[in-house]
Amino acid sequence: MSKAYFAGGCFWCVTPIYKIWGVDQVVCGYSGGDEENPTYKDVKAQKTGHRETIELTYDPKNVSYDKLLEIYLANVDPFDGEGQFIDKGFSYTLAIYYQTEEELQKAKEKIARLEADTGKKAQIALEPFKSFYEAEEEHQDYYLKNPEAFEKELIESGRKKAE
Repeated sequence: MSKAYFAGGCFWCVTPIYKIWGVDQVVCGYSGGDEENPTYKDVKAQKTGHRETIELTYDPKNVSYDKLLEIYLANVDPFDGEGQFIDKGFSYTLAIYYQTEEELQKAKEKIARLEADTGKKAQIALEPFKSFYEAEEEHQDYYLKNPEAFEKELIESGRKKAE
C-alpha cells in the first residue's frame, strides 16, 4: 500500500471522489505547517500554516499515482491562488505534498501539461511531505455522516450545480 497527500480546498468536498476511483482509505487532516496537532478551528482561522489535506491510502496495482493526480486536477480549480471556490485563505489553497522525486516529477509533468493546454498558470504548491495530522473525527467521512449538509456545502461552494 502507498500513501499520497493532496490539499484540495475543503477536505470534505474531495473525500468521496477518491473512494469512487478505488482508493482504499481517505483521511481528512492537515499538512504543510510546523505546529504539531493543529485543530480544525485554528487551521480554518489561518493560525497554523497548515492546509486542509487528504491522506490517500491506495494500492498502486489498482490505481496509479498518475491517476490520483488526474483526479485531483479534475476536481479543483487549479488557477485560484486564494483558495477553492467560496473557501478562501491559505488553509484552502492547493498543494501536492510529494514523498519521492518520482512523485514530484509526475506532478510537475501534469501541471505543465495543464498549463500548456489552458495557457494559464496553475496555482498549486509542490512541497515535500513533512507531516500529516488527522482531523477530528467529525470531519472523517463527513459526506456519509451528514449527507444533506454535505450536498448543501457542495452546492453553496460552487463545486456542484443545484439540480
